[in-house]
Amino acid sequence: MAGNAPTGFRVELGERDPLVLDAGQKLGPFTMAYQTYGALNADKSNAVLVCHALTGDQFVLGKNPYTGRDGWWPLMIGPGLPLDTDRYFIICSNVLGGCMGTVGPKELDPKTGKPYGLGFPFITIADMVRAQAMLVDHLGIDQLFCVIGGSMGGMQVLEWAVSYPERVFTAVPIACATYHSAQNIAFHEVGRQAIFADPDWRGGSYLAEDTKPRRGLAVARMAAHITYLSEAALHEKFGRRLQHREQLIYDLEDLFAVESYLRHQGEAFVERFDANSYVYITRAMDYFDLAARHGGKLAEVFKDTKTRFCVISFTGDWLYPTSDNREIVRALNAVAANVSFVEVKSDKGHDAFLLNEPVMFDTLRGFLNGAARRRGLIR
Repeated sequence: MAGNAPTGFRVELGERDPLVLDAGQKLGPFTMAYQTYGALNADKSNAVLVCHALTGDQFVLGKNPYTGRDGWWPLMIGPGLPLDTDRYFIICSNVLGGCMGTVGPKELDPKTGKPYGLGFPFITIADMVRAQAMLVDHLGIDQLFCVIGGSMGGMQVLEWAVSYPERVFTAVPIACATYHSAQNIAFHEVGRQAIFADPDWRGGSYLAEDTKPRRGLAVARMAAHITYLSEAALHEKFGRRLQHREQLIYDLEDLFAVESYLRHQGEAFVERFDANSYVYITRAMDYFDLAARHGGKLAEVFKDTKTRFCVISFTGDWLYPTSDNREIVRALNAVAANVSFVEVKSDKGHDAFLLNEPVMFDTLRGFLNGAARRRGLIR
C-alpha cells in the first residue's frame, strides 16, 4: 500500500453490513477511494488518518493522477515533516459524496445505470466518518494514532473523537468549529444558488444530458475562495492593481488583478470538481452541529474522553475564527480532557493551514512526538 508516487486505491465496502446514513437510507456495497503513504508497522499502531477539506481529495502528496496537480499538503506530510512518512502510515480517503473515486452524485446508480445526480442520498459529516471507519476496519486497524484535518477536515476529526473515542489516540482539529454558523451557511447558499441558476445544471441531471454547469460552479468557487483569504492577504497580493493596464479605461474588460485571480480560480475548479458533489458536501457541512446531536451541551460530548487533543487556529481566519476553536478547548477543559491549544499569528486567512506556517509545524511536531513516545513509536 505504500509508495512515493501512488495512483490510488479503491475498495468496495458495506456489502454485508451497509452504511446506514443519518437521512435513513442505506449504502452498500459502495466504493471508497483512498491513498496511503509510508508503511504500517507490525502492531498497526502508527496509522494517521488525514481528513480533507471541502474541495480536497485523497492525494495529499505527489501528482494527482486525475488532475495533474500537486498534492495539497506537501508541507505537512513527508520524510522529516510533522507527519513523517518514515514514522507514520498516512491514510487519506476521498469523502463520501466526493468526486475523486468515492461514491457520490457523479457515480453510476446501479439501479438505473445513470449518474445518481440528485438521486444520491443526502449525507452528513457523521456519515463521512462512518464510511472512513469502515475503511479503517478494512485495513485491519483497531486504533488510529492520530486523526488530523483542517476546515471540513477538522469537523471530521471532531466527529471521529466523539463517535469513536476509543479508536483515536490523538486528535488534531485545525481551523474549524463544532457547528456551521449562519454566516457559513449563507456563503454556501450563495454558491449553491449560482449552480442552480446555471441553465446547464439541468436540475442536477447534467451528466446524463452530457453537459456541465461550468459558469455556476465557477461563481460558487469564486465566492467561497474569498472566504478562505484575509483582507490583508488580498490587499498585499493584489491591492487595487489592474491586471493588464496602467490606467482605467472604463469597460467590462478592464480587470483588476483580484478579479482576474478569482476568475482563474473558478475556471480551474470547474475542471476538477463536480457541481453536485459541491452541493452535497456544502450541505453536509451546514448540517454539522456536534452539540445539538448530543443533547445540546458541548462539554458532555467529550465526557470521559481519553483522546489527546491539539487544537489550532489562526488570527487571520474569519471563516472559522479563534473564538470557534476556543469553544472546543473550553468544552474539553470542562471535562478535564488532555488538550493543547495554539493560536497562530497569521495574516493568510483560513487557508493558512495549507501554507507555510512554522509555528503550526513546530506545535504539531512537538505534540505528535510527545504522543509517539507514549505510544512507543519513538524512544
